[in-house]
Amino acid sequence: MSITSKSMNYIQIEKPGEPEVLKLSSQLVPDPGPNEVLIRVKAAGVNRPDIMQRKGLYPPPPGATDVPGLEVSGTVVMVGKKVTELKLDSKVCALVTCGGYAEYCLAAASVCLPVPEKISLEHAAGVPETFFTVWTNVFERGQLKSGETMLVHGGSSGIGTTAIQLGKAFGATVYTTAGTQEKCEFCENLGADAAINYNEQDFSDEIMTLTKNRGVDVILDMVGGPYFPKNIKLLASQGRLLQIALMQGYKAEVDFRPLLMKRVTLTGSTLRPRSIEEKAEIAQGLRKQVWPLLDSGTVRPIIHQTFPLEQAANAHHLMESSSHIGKILLLPNAD
Repeated sequence: MSITSKSMNYIQIEKPGEPEVLKLSSQLVPDPGPNEVLIRVKAAGVNRPDIMQRKGLYPPPPGATDVPGLEVSGTVVMVGKKVTELKLDSKVCALVTCGGYAEYCLAAASVCLPVPEKISLEHAAGVPETFFTVWTNVFERGQLKSGETMLVHGGSSGIGTTAIQLGKAFGATVYTTAGTQEKCEFCENLGADAAINYNEQDFSDEIMTLTKNRGVDVILDMVGGPYFPKNIKLLASQGRLLQIALMQGYKAEVDFRPLLMKRVTLTGSTLRPRSIEEKAEIAQGLRKQVWPLLDSGTVRPIIHQTFPLEQAANAHHLMESSSHIGKILLLPNAD
């Protein structure tokens, strides 16, 4: 496959604001650097950091394009001078710093991974952001082990559906929270041992009942705010709280005595600002430990809906409604 035009369509954020500020525009196709490849984008994932970037709350790192989009799948159409591990026409999915909402996207060759055997090229765009995030937080930082228990907040999200599947695949007991009965049922059908409707039940009481007052070993949380003190109380001795987002607030009043008494580990992390070298290390871990599960169909990205690139605003409206289950994708190239 070759580049069909010197220009490409992409989504421009005209100014910080509501989804309608996302406009279809045109610019030159970028050239890859020495260690990069150019991907003709089949699909691009829509993620919460894209929402924050659109609102002006999460600017791209210095030197990065301001085109939103953290993950893509597609076909390699150009390779940089120093790239040896990827060839033209390779089918890949990639974690990118920015630039996914476009017909063509640059990616560091070291963070490109082959499209899993049981997953379509289109659906492979739903893999990188969530699987990189869950792997590095739950397994590398959180050290979740077979036989342990994990609580995943927001189990019907892209992160949540990934964490449920990987937690179960590696032998953990997985509990989750979600906001509707439909979402709870979906999570349980996906493998969760129990799903708690936080709009109808007190998840703290439910978790303590499920664990016979022991608590859980690992909590993966993207909510923050009022959840923080509850999470500390719900952790078992030597439990690990993995904070990956703060959707309901940056501040909380916390009694830290349980943290001390239970020898709790608290970690926080973001993915986009990390160096290419760090992301490449995560990619290597995924290739070795998780890709066999994707290749066999044991785990998979959950895709809720796809939109043409020009309907990026509709995709953002859907994500902000929180009515979706799994991933939302944009399709920049119609063929």
